[in-house]
Formats: sequence, structure tokens, C-alpha cells
Amino acid sequence: MAAAGIPGSRATDCVTKVAISIACENLLDMDTFSKSDPLCVLFMTSSSGPHWTEIGRTEKIQNCLNPKFSKTFVIDYYFEMVQKLKFEVYDIDSENCSLRDADFLGELECTLGQIVSSRKLTKPLLMKDKRPAGRGTITVCAEERTDNRVVEFEASARKLDKKDFFGKSDPFLEFYRQTETGWQLAHRTEVVKNNLNPNWRPFRIPLQSLCGGDVEKPIKVDCFDYNNSGSHDFIGCFETTLVQIQQASQTYAAEFDCINSKKKQKKKGYKNSGVIIIKKCQVVKEYTFLDYIMGGCQINFTIAIDFTGSNGDPSTPQSLHYINPHGFNEYLAAIWAVGNVIQDYDSDKMFPAFGFGAKIPPTMQVCHEFPINFNPSNPFCAGIEGVVQAYQQCLPQVRLYGPTNFSPIINHVACFGRQAIQQNTASQYYVLLIITDGVITDMDETRNAIVNASQLPMSIIIVGVGGADFSAMEFLDGDDGILRSATGQAAMRDIVQFVPFRQFQNAGTAALAQSVLAELPDQVAYFFNLYHLKPPSEPNPS
Repeated sequence: MAAAGIPGSRATDCVTKVAISIACENLLDMDTFSKSDPLCVLFMTSSSGPHWTEIGRTEKIQNCLNPKFSKTFVIDYYFEMVQKLKFEVYDIDSENCSLRDADFLGELECTLGQIVSSRKLTKPLLMKDKRPAGRGTITVCAEERTDNRVVEFEASARKLDKKDFFGKSDPFLEFYRQTETGWQLAHRTEVVKNNLNPNWRPFRIPLQSLCGGDVEKPIKVDCFDYNNSGSHDFIGCFETTLVQIQQASQTYAAEFDCINSKKKQKKKGYKNSGVIIIKKCQVVKEYTFLDYIMGGCQINFTIAIDFTGSNGDPSTPQSLHYINPHGFNEYLAAIWAVGNVIQDYDSDKMFPAFGFGAKIPPTMQVCHEFPINFNPSNPFCAGIEGVVQAYQQCLPQVRLYGPTNFSPIINHVACFGRQAIQQNTASQYYVLLIITDGVITDMDETRNAIVNASQLPMSIIIVGVGGADFSAMEFLDGDDGILRSATGQAAMRDIVQFVPFRQFQNAGTAALAQSVLAELPDQVAYFFNLYHLKPPSEPNPS
């Protein structure tokens, strides 16, 4: 689930959480020998400017022209503000879900208000030149999210029907809730390959998505055998209610016959097509970002500044570190703009600030993590003004050098995250802000450091200054798929947000703030909920 909102003063305004779900029909077929593999990207812009911020992406659905996406987006809906949304649908052709190699299948632009007022909005998809994208349509449903409880499931099955000629079935489950217009998809599990007795990974479904908050409302569970062709074989299904599952799973596990009605009609003595077992079904409260902040969670920001040679000689106007006669350069602009956004969330406004990639006094040895105030026992700067002052004093004393290693500073902050998680409460979360020209030397070590940090209360925001090639930074930002370490270990969650500063330089602080902090609230809440860590003090229910 992705969550998005607009930080700052709006937090106290009239706001509702809205869950958005997406389906498409009759998409253009871009693949020669198979069907398109669609994925939908959601962008949002506020009335403050024309800049679109990516809110998130659905999963990719293989070989399907009529996809129902399982992933939903939770958005803060401000009644007093025009929030424009853009849904872009792509045919994904690469393993890492990169949009660079993807074919565009159409888009819809509308406002959040339009979707909320119609609850279910179906519109034609348009190409970039506003021509219809064939007969393609997109349906967007909105539901006010008033209940923050989720249901934690652990599910398995035994003796499922064999559907594949050469192997066993590749089963997955789909959970549906009953609505006035029929069954609506609430969750799709992962596929377990070649297994008639699968164990699915634990998963969570918001109570509202599953049964509208009514534990006696019917739920339907379908079981399919996954096929690459996109036409999945139906194994069977069952209907139940949440209260039935809960009662049955209290003693041991809830077991349900998986019934294929066509097979039942044809076959005498048909019993079932397997048994679905719900081993755990527990309703828990899911805390929001605001619950954690108001409940006493401290957000600690560390700032890291790139002092490597690729920035250019600071004494020449071409350098990104060159301070012009007005006392300005792009690094200072980024520190001010981003710092003003983040300092609202940092309780003590004391920021440890480090440099990397320079030769530093007195020995002029290369250092990949030095306090810019040259005080290792107290690297803290008072407010963003203190960071700016320390940067201005540090610059003439160091010699820009290299290589550009990110991993030392990531591992440095990760040490604090490791200490914090041992407290067994959601009291501290660490954010590393790296300001860089985008060149990186230790890519493998950095990937390893990020994958390790993904298991800690920590996020990384990378702000790219200058106009260099930022493809390495975009790769580290896991939006294009799951980041893996050099040895293939997957990140537990996406913790990197990359923002190219030049795109926002003239857009005003609000647009930059929205982009810089777009993913942070969700990353904080997701991490602590995953580890079942409560806020230090329970927020006031009012």
C-alpha cells in the first residue's frame, strides 16, 4: 500500500484519507507474440505548481489487457484544495520494471475531487497527443479510509488440483469483498511455483478493503494456477466471513474446501479441489505516520555533502561548489530549501552534517565521512543556518578529491538505527539526506549498505544537484522494482527517494517539499507496523 500527502501546515486542515484502486479494460496490445504486461503509475500535483510527483506504482500484471490491480494507494484528500492526479499505464518489457524501456498505453488526468464525488470513475485512456488509446478505459474507485485496522493472514493449502501438464500447479489466492456492484478485489497473494501444498508469505489486508469493516459480510477467496500467458486456470473458491475465519482459527486453523463448481457438476463423488488453510487471522491496529509523530517518535536527520572532484574546482564559476558574489551556489540552495522542509520534523533542530570525498586538514588525507565543523565529538550544527555556516567555513579548507563513496556515511547512520531498534519501541527514526552531483564509485558497497539499512528504522533522501547523468541515483531509488545487493539479496523495503533539484529550483518550496518527503511518512509507518512497534505514548484518540 502506498500513502501520500502534503507535509507542513496542512496537517491540521480538514483532511480525509482516501483509498484509490485501479482497473483497466481493452488496453492496447504492444507485444507481438503475447499480450501487454501493464503497470499503472500514479502522479499528483497540487495547486502550487505544474510539477507532477510520483505517488507510487501498482504491481505489473503479465499478459493481460484487462488488469485489475491489487495494490491500492492511500491519499490525503484536502477538501479546500485542487489535487490533480495523473494515471499513466505502461506495458513493461524489463525485469526491473523500468519505464525507460516501457511502451506507453495511455493516461488519464483528473482531480481527486472528481473521483471522490463519483466513487467509481470510468474514463477512456488518452495518448500524449490526446488521441484515444484504442478502446482502452481506466476505472478508478475511491473509498474513504476511516478505519485503520488491518487483518494479518497466514495461509497455506494442501492437495490442490494439478493443472499443469509437465509440472504441478503454481497457485495464488485472490480475496474479494462483496459490494453493491459485485465482488471487488481486495488482495492478491504472490505465486508459489510448482507446489500443490503451498505456504504463502504472511500478508495484511485493510479491514475496510476486506469487508467494509463488517466482520459478518461475505468474503470470497479464489484460487488460481498462474500461467505466463495471462489466462490463469481456476482451481476453486470458497465463501466465508471474517468472523467465521477468526472463530475457526482460534483453536488450530480454519480449513475451507476449495470448490470448482464445473468439476463438481461433472464428477460423481467430487469432494474438493484442495483445502485452503488460514493458520492466522488477526485484526490489529495499523498506526499512521501522524500517530507515531504525535506519540513521541523522534525523526533524526543527518546531512551529507558531496565534496568530490567531479563537482569542479570551487574557485571557478563552472563548479557546483563555486559561491557566487551573492553568496549562492546550488549546494547552498539545496541545503536551504530541503533543510527548511525537514527541520519542521526534527524536534531538537540539531543536525549532524558530514562531508565525503575530500582531502581534509591537517593531514590532507582523503576522508569519506568527516564532520564539516571538523569536530568529531560534536558534529551537530544548530539549525539549517548552522549547517550553511559550517559548509561556508569548511569549503576553503578542504581539497575536492575522490572517489565518490556513499557506503561509509550510510553505514555510519545505520549504526544509530541498529541501536534504536534494540529499544523495542518506535522512538527513533533516522533520515540521511545526501546532496550530490550524482557520480558514484562504490555502487556495489552502496547497494549492500542500502539493503542492510532497509531492515532498520532509516530512510535515505538523495538530492541531485547540477545537470549530470542521474541514472545511478534513479537505480538506487527502488521505484523501478526491488533493489538488490551485489550478492542478490533483496531490500526488505524501498528506503531511497531521489529528487533532481534542478527540476524544482523555480517551482517553489512547496513542490520541492512534497517531492522530497513524498515517500517518508509511508516508509516510517510501514517499518514500525512491520515490526509491531507502537508509538512511545499512545496518541490521544480524539
